Amino acid sequence: MKGITGDNLLQLLERRLDNVVQRMGFAGSKKEARQLVRHGHMMVNGKRVTIPSYLLKAGDIVEMREKSRTNALVQQTLAAVEKRGFPSWLEIDKAQFRGKVLSIPARDECTLPTVKEQLVVELYSK
Repeated sequence: MKGITGDNLLQLLERRLDNVVQRMGFAGSKKEARQLVRHGHMMVNGKRVTIPSYLLKAGDIVEMREKSRTNALVQQTLAAVEKRGFPSWLEIDKAQFRGKVLSIPARDECTLPTVKEQLVVELYSK
């Protein structure tokens, strides 16, 4: 990938399937999102994906499988997500349990905790 290495690293982390599942409100934490993906509850572009590190691109549609939509934990998390809000690079349709990746997130749209990504890049470049 061309560009600033630290920004590219954060973009890759934001575009992971487990992260997007949590950002869309299907899970309350990264751990829950990983479990939803691993157990086959999520689909990307109509196909079941069980790899939490699956890298999404702009235009991908992420949705919950029909059988999984009645899960009580998912219902509670979706109800609470309104308070947290959604990233601008995602489009969410809560009624259909579906979301779309509109674009690749820019550095300022990455909502990871305060990270000095340059320190990580320096560590691994040696």
